[in-house]
Amino acid sequence: MNPRRKGLFIAENGTNLLFTFLLVSSLFLLWGFCNGLIDVMDKHFQDELGLTKSQSAWVQFAHYLGYFLMAVPAGWLASRLGYKGGIIAGLLLVAAGGLWFIPATHINSLVHQGSVSSTTSFIAFLAGVCVIATGLTFLETIANPYTTVLGDPRYAATRISLAQSCNGIGWIFGPIVGSMYFYSKNAEGQSTGSQTLYIPYAAIAVIVIGLAVVFYFARVPDIKAVDDYHLDDASHSIWSHQHFVFAIAAQFFYVAAQAGIFSFFINYMTAEVPAIPASWDSTLTGLSTHAGFLQSWLQGWFETNKNGVLAISNKGASNLASLGFLCFLIGRFTGAGLLRTFSAHKILGLYALMNVVATFLIFLKLGWLSVACVFLSYFFMSIMFPTIFALGIFGLGSRAKKASAFIVMAIMGGAVLPKLMGYVADISDMSRGFIVPMFCFAFVAFYAYKWPRFSNAETLQR
Repeated sequence: MNPRRKGLFIAENGTNLLFTFLLVSSLFLLWGFCNGLIDVMDKHFQDELGLTKSQSAWVQFAHYLGYFLMAVPAGWLASRLGYKGGIIAGLLLVAAGGLWFIPATHINSLVHQGSVSSTTSFIAFLAGVCVIATGLTFLETIANPYTTVLGDPRYAATRISLAQSCNGIGWIFGPIVGSMYFYSKNAEGQSTGSQTLYIPYAAIAVIVIGLAVVFYFARVPDIKAVDDYHLDDASHSIWSHQHFVFAIAAQFFYVAAQAGIFSFFINYMTAEVPAIPASWDSTLTGLSTHAGFLQSWLQGWFETNKNGVLAISNKGASNLASLGFLCFLIGRFTGAGLLRTFSAHKILGLYALMNVVATFLIFLKLGWLSVACVFLSYFFMSIMFPTIFALGIFGLGSRAKKASAFIVMAIMGGAVLPKLMGYVADISDMSRGFIVPMFCFAFVAFYAYKWPRFSNAETLQR
């Protein structure tokens, strides 16, 4: 093989980096699963602790606060520990956060005994969420830019989108597991979610400890990114590059929109979906009698709400969230193909505009059309995070690690805007709350179409 030949996973010296890419992609699967659990947790606390939508958004605040607090330290440590050391540190933090859910569940059990307040219990769970997020920050700060250098620089956006597809797979299974443990009921129909919530997090802790051992012994080369702007030899700052600065803002607003839509998906499906025909319930009941797994999975998808209308239950909505993430995953895979053919900023701009339209149609409360648009919004969000990331660190050389830390820190948008979306929903309804992500997507579209001017480059293709 020609040592100078390059490809999707072939380095400048001809080394095949496919195995390294697959190993790093497992990290995307991990944090997708963790995020999937978080996204179906809000409704659990609304029901268990009597919180409003805005109050339950403290879950997202704690989650994304961990990203905000640790992003810059993670970037600093990654520059000194290298990719491997930073990844192992992140995995161990995730394990610590997962194990904390065991004592947090014990604290919650004391609420029913009157020993502690529900607020104390909520804070205990939020602490675990925040610690896990600090570990995920290490992984995202390192893994996102690392995928962009594991092969031909021309396919940086394609590689990060493929890796983020593993993130989408994790997001599909997160809500399914969440529905089993957060919304479980006993034989009397009483909720047992508060007693079993810790189980998936304890399992995560065991898995990531094993993954840390694998990374310790694996070959994870420290590869330097291409320095298109000669920052390695110059004294000027990364902040002088508009494509990077605006990427931080675009990521802030994108994650804000994503977190809001993901967090309140269950609220939307249980409150805004038109009345369910009785025949649907009969069909599911009939299907569930043919297999034990189907019986446990399909049972309880629908329930009669307080208005006497057949509606989607919390469990049903939680499982439907997996359908949304399947749309997200399909968007990731198809988007990765489009990014190999078309300019990354043009695809990003098109998808952002499509989501402006989708969220506006949800806002208008158009029945089943609006419901379909919720799932379409998942599809069109699919490529946004990795594409903004790739466009933001374009050509920054070894400074990409530092730059990626600030782009990851922009994830703080997911802590702030869901509370605003929840507030709008509290004073109006969940459909009207979608006006908040609509404006966020509009800014992402602005960044995408202005990127050539900001970067002085036509595409990511070199």
